[in-house]
Amino acid sequence: MTDEKGFIHPYVPNAAPQARQRLLAEIGVGSVTDLYASVPEDLQVKGLLNLPDPLPSEHDLRSHVEAIIGKNLSCRDHLNFCGAGCWQHYVPAICDEITGRGEFLTAYGGGTYSDHGKNQAMFEFQSLIGELVGMEVVGTPAYDMGAAVNSAVTMACRITGRRGVLLSGAVSGDMQSQIRGFTKMVADVDTIALDAASGLVDLDDLKSKLTSDIGAVYFENPSYFGLIEGRGAEIAELVHAAGAMLVVGVDPLSLGVLAAPGDYGADIVCGEIQPLGIHMYAGGGCAGFIASRDEERFVAEFPMILMSIAPGAEEGDIGFAWSTMERTSYDKRHDSEDYAGTTQWLWGIGAAVYLSLMGPRGIEELGAGIMQRTRYAAERIDSLDGIGVAHLDCAFFKEFIIDFAASGKTVAEVNAALLANGIFGGKDLSDEFPEFGQSALYCVTEIHGKKEIDRLVDSLAEVLS
Repeated sequence: MTDEKGFIHPYVPNAAPQARQRLLAEIGVGSVTDLYASVPEDLQVKGLLNLPDPLPSEHDLRSHVEAIIGKNLSCRDHLNFCGAGCWQHYVPAICDEITGRGEFLTAYGGGTYSDHGKNQAMFEFQSLIGELVGMEVVGTPAYDMGAAVNSAVTMACRITGRRGVLLSGAVSGDMQSQIRGFTKMVADVDTIALDAASGLVDLDDLKSKLTSDIGAVYFENPSYFGLIEGRGAEIAELVHAAGAMLVVGVDPLSLGVLAAPGDYGADIVCGEIQPLGIHMYAGGGCAGFIASRDEERFVAEFPMILMSIAPGAEEGDIGFAWSTMERTSYDKRHDSEDYAGTTQWLWGIGAAVYLSLMGPRGIEELGAGIMQRTRYAAERIDSLDGIGVAHLDCAFFKEFIIDFAASGKTVAEVNAALLANGIFGGKDLSDEFPEFGQSALYCVTEIHGKKEIDRLVDSLAEVLS
């Protein structure tokens, strides 16, 4: 690209007039404007865009960008207690080392023979997640947990031939919005009320809504509020008795201490792998997964790629390849019920590295440690005047709700004061769940030791005094 002075942009290799003309001649076009002939005149921008002058020096460009980035407040120099879908966990150095390798960094799926190593890494991801959630079949990563839940719910509706979907009321507002929007043309979504005492699914309300139209029931364990649902088997029994399917969303790190959803009757399991060795990256290095039993009715409805293993021609050799591609959007194209992609494969590889490094014992110890830290934080905070922790007598994992109503302060005011002390407070729930009043969702992980939690408690006491 050149401006009216003939400046050649150094970061656009084909900006030189001679190179551009050769490209245009190759495709049989006289000028760049001819490429936009199909765009109506009234939609085309005339003249030059109002853009700042270019920075031809790489040093100047880097300085400019770093100055912009430097305006951000990061978790490197602030103590962070905000989770709600993207959580700050420790990422072992080996995860960055492996995902940063050139063989993996552009982890687009190649051919069976050209990408043997990448395909094996993805197969290991599927195997490790399957072992964690108690299922035999796991797809390659979806865009995020929301995409995985959407696909899982619509899978269940297609398998059962029913349109009705019931969502637990303890699902985030963002997730509920995604599900309603994604399934609008193929499903009718309703919400299950929560039991006021426990904050969990109200079984009486669930029973009353389990009609012959319901194809899928979805709840999360732990819930969006961190509460652990201990009646999974009972819910599964009710759902199956009504001819519907149970879809369960999980935090994979919780499965070191909680029962695998496959063990208490879930038909489809989905979740977010960001906690598994993936940095937060300005809101989310996110990727989701879907898992099910190894039954044809489930496999036939998986939208994403399934990596399979098979023996090679020589004894001891193995190969990896994409299986049953005819069910995916790669083959069906516009006739596909859903879509698949490889955009999140890099995070799947990172998650496989993390799970391999931690092992079953490591995941168990990590999960137990998070629960202990969370309980310590909740009990200390609940002892402060003017605030209380909701459902303190219940079991929760990593997250819990703090009610600030009695303090006379809004969550926004509390968070602003905490920020002045170098602390990111919890997510404000007053808009998302107005029935909770001035409440916030706080997150505690393995990065929070006693010192960090005590600092939060002392800061809250100061803010509320």
